[in-house]
Amino acid sequence: MKDATFIVIAKAPQAGRSKTRLCPPCTPGQAATLADAALQDTVTAVLATPAARRVLVLDGEPPPWLPDDVEIIAQRGDGLDERLAAAFEDVGGPALLVGMDTPQLTPNLLGAAWRRLMTPGTDAVLGHAPDGGYWAIGLRTADRAAFTGVAMSVPETGALQEERLRSRGSRVALLPMLRDVDLIDDAHAVAALAPDGRFARALALIA
Repeated sequence: MKDATFIVIAKAPQAGRSKTRLCPPCTPGQAATLADAALQDTVTAVLATPAARRVLVLDGEPPPWLPDDVEIIAQRGDGLDERLAAAFEDVGGPALLVGMDTPQLTPNLLGAAWRRLMTPGTDAVLGHAPDGGYWAIGLRTADRAAFTGVAMSVPETGALQEERLRSRGSRVALLPMLRDVDLIDDAHAVAALAPDGRFARALALIA
C-alpha cells in the first residue's frame, strides 16, 4: 500500500454546474453544497488510506478546504473519456481512479481495490454502479485507447468500459458494486450507508 497512487476526478463544486440532476427538489446552491460534501468525504477516505500519491484531477478551482498533501492536476480533454485517459497519462501507473459521487467510500474499499489491482494476473480493476456506470477503475499501465470512444453517461457505460478493457487484452478484476449519487433517491440511499459523513449531514440540513 505504501506505493499506492489514488486519483480522484472531480468538478469543482459550483451552483448550476454540480449535481444538476438533483434539481429539483434541490436548488442549484443546495446541489453544489452536496457535491462539495461528497468530494470532502471522498478525499477524506483517500487521505485515510496508506498511499504514496493522492491526486485530485480537477475541472475548476481547488476548494479552500483541500489539504496541501493532495496534488492537483487540471483536467484536459473534451469529453469524459478523454479526461479519464489524460488523468492516467498525467499521473502515470499503476493507479486507481474514483469519482466524487460515492461519498460512502471507505479506506477498506480503497485498500482492497488497490491490492486487487496489484495481484499477479490482474491488469485492470473496475467497480460497476447499479445505474450502469462505474465508480472506480484502476490500470497497471496508462492506456489512452482503453477510454477514447467509450460512451460515457449512458446506461451501459460500465459494460462498455469493461468490454473495451477486455478487448485491449486486459485481465479485469471486478470490484464490489457501489451506488453513486445522481438523483435525490440515490442521495438518501447513500447517506443512509454513511450516516456520519459530511454528505449525510449536509443532506439532513437540506431536507
